[in-house]
This record gives sequence, structure tokens and C-alpha cells, in this order.
Amino acid sequence: MNILFEDNHIIAINKNNSDLVQVDKTKDLSLEDKVKSYIKTKYNKPGEAFIGVVHRIDRPVSGVVLFARTSKALSRLNQMFQEKEIKKTYWAIIKNKPATERGTLIHYIYRDSKKNKSFAHDTKINDSKKAILHYKIIATSEMYYLLEIDLETGRHHQIRCQLSKMGCPIRGDLKYGYPRSNDRGGINLHSRNISFIHPVKEEKVDITAPLPDEKIWTIFKLPN
Repeated sequence: MNILFEDNHIIAINKNNSDLVQVDKTKDLSLEDKVKSYIKTKYNKPGEAFIGVVHRIDRPVSGVVLFARTSKALSRLNQMFQEKEIKKTYWAIIKNKPATERGTLIHYIYRDSKKNKSFAHDTKINDSKKAILHYKIIATSEMYYLLEIDLETGRHHQIRCQLSKMGCPIRGDLKYGYPRSNDRGGINLHSRNISFIHPVKEEKVDITAPLPDEKIWTIFKLPN
């Protein structure tokens, strides 16, 4: 595991795009289980170590994932997410240029649980939830555009779904309309940064996840 931040209350991991955050029907070893094992071994804890899942990112997505190490931290972080006090920023590689260099996408997302897929609508439909994100182009190459995305809401497959609705599916994302998969699997969506006030120490925490070791990310002249 690539540990980005750790103290007595929280731990942040730079997730690979093949890792599950939490166990699902595949029964594959999850990142949650790996972190529990790491904490148990490092601190020689009897029994199972406590790890609270604060938020999830999709399996084919890479980047920073935050876990709570205490129930107190978990409760406070959950509340902070609900009250939108935690800022999450993503980077995404797309092939089609957006109509504008920067913009805000507002849709109503309906989740089809049977298909494990979300659908974005311009107007509200039954069982849909409002979804808002802000994007801007931060780098370009001969073939691709790099977007920086700030989430205002956290819906199922929100970024993937909304960018696809805009006509800009994420590179490698077959589920949402990109024509080809990536050679190394996953999609080129990266949870780049998370920032918040520490749930116990009340200090500013700002965590940035290094980009995956894939050639595609090196074609851009990246911002500092």
C-alpha cells in the first residue's frame, strides 16, 4: 500500500485502479481489509483493528481514499461529508474537447442497481438525485485533454456519468461510452486531492495522491 497520511485518528491510501475499497460480491480482498491488516500488524493489536470506511471511489478509479481509525473520527468525518466540509478534487483524461474551457454540470442522476450504472438527465425524474460538479481544462496534448474536477455532490458514478452525458467519456471507460479499454485496465480518473479540517485535532489536512505509474499521465505538461 502507498500510505499518504497516517496518525492516530485517520489514514489515507493512494488506491490502485484495481483495488476494491470495500468488499463486494466478488469477495476480492478489499483495501479496507488490507488497511486493517496493516494496522493490526504495525501496532500489534489484539483482535481485529478498527477501520471505518469514510467514502468510496469506484474500483477502476485510482487515487486518495480516506479511512477513519477511530469511531469518533468516523462519526465526525461522516458528518463533514454530509455538510460538504470536505473538498475532493479529481483529474480525468478525455479525448473529446468540452464545449467550454471550464464549466458547471448539473444533472439529475438515476442509478440502475441491476446494471450497476447511472444515467444523467437534464430534468428530475423519479428516484433521481441532483448532481453538481465543476470542471476546467488544466492541460492538453495532441490527442487528449486533462480535466480538473471539483465535486459538489457525491453520487454513484457521478463524474463518469456526467462527463459521458457531456459527450466527453473518460479514457478507458467502456461502461460510459469510451470506445476502447486501457492496456493496463482501469480508467483514467484519479482522485487527486482531498482537503478538510482534522476531525479531532482541528488542523487543516491537505492530501495529494501522486499520479499512477502509467505513460499516459506523462504526456501532459502538468500544473505545479
